[in-house]
Amino acid sequence: MEKVKQYLPLSARIIVFILFIVSGLSKMDPIWAFEKQMVDLKIASWDTAYLLTRLIIAAEIALGIAVLQNQYIKRFIIPVTIGLLAIFCIHLSMEMYKHGAMNGNCGCFGQWLPMTPLEAFLKNIVTIGLLIYLYRNVTETAKEQSKFGNLLALYFGTALVMFMFFEKTPSLTENSIKEVSLPSTVEMPKIIEEPTQTVIAKKDSTVAVKGSSKTSIKEIEEKKIEEKAPKPVKSAFSSYTFTTGGNKAVNINEGKQILCMFVPGCEHCREAAKEIKKLAKDKDFPKVSILFMDEEAELIPEFYKETQINFPYQVIGVIEFWNKLGNDYNTPGVMYLWNGNVMKLYDGTEANKFDAESLKRELKKKFK
Repeated sequence: MEKVKQYLPLSARIIVFILFIVSGLSKMDPIWAFEKQMVDLKIASWDTAYLLTRLIIAAEIALGIAVLQNQYIKRFIIPVTIGLLAIFCIHLSMEMYKHGAMNGNCGCFGQWLPMTPLEAFLKNIVTIGLLIYLYRNVTETAKEQSKFGNLLALYFGTALVMFMFFEKTPSLTENSIKEVSLPSTVEMPKIIEEPTQTVIAKKDSTVAVKGSSKTSIKEIEEKKIEEKAPKPVKSAFSSYTFTTGGNKAVNINEGKQILCMFVPGCEHCREAAKEIKKLAKDKDFPKVSILFMDEEAELIPEFYKETQINFPYQVIGVIEFWNKLGNDYNTPGVMYLWNGNVMKLYDGTEANKFDAESLKRELKKKFK
């Protein structure tokens, strides 16, 4: 029994160490997801999130390591760690009040281990309990033998490594458009202009149109009624060409269009692409284009091979991607545009996730 009591403090230290190290490492994969979380919470902008996220991760790792030693363990390390966890608990309580205890991923362990706010809250309470136990059962190094500079060196060293290995996420002005070679089995569609139809004769109830079969005046009038559409606008996606293999650029502001905003390695995005491919078999289905986030862009050929799609695409920077989709939204993003107007936006994997049947209904709706 005495041996058990002897090893309990060490066990508590190791548990806290693992929790903080895993928490820090998971936020690096990918680090832009943690940056986006800071932006979504309005704690930082994309410009300041670069600094804040790396400093927070460095603090988590440094505190995790510091828990294993005895210098300033009771005067600084444990109180500061408990204070940080208490702040996180307050934040999680607010999130649970606003959005529900079981909705969303708190981001404590990044994308490695998604946790609901309630799960994260309980995890923090247990960790605080372990830290209180440690405070009562560890012996701190004598003040004259302690050097606070050692703790500062640990933190700043960890922070330095973070800034060395994780460059700043490219800003809007630093974005570079990439062209990725697709598998040879994927044939990109040739995007060509429809020939201009010219009326060359009109007699009785029919008109002859060059390059087309005869069509009744009644059918033309009905088509005009059906084509009542929203006023054309220049969308936020007008600058993108969505071309590959020498194809003509897509005019995203012309008529009905489907714009997908995907991450190459996202499984949910791949599933959405497969669903859209099925819909696109209908000859009347709008043209589909894809904006890929510049995160693991080398996976785009694999994306095309798995989904067997042949939609034109363009790759844009991480920050630009989220500014276009909206920081409050998540991938996969699927937009239905009509003359540049966003008529419907699906996003994420929860209540507003992409739904093929819903999109079919939206496409059939007439503009009022």
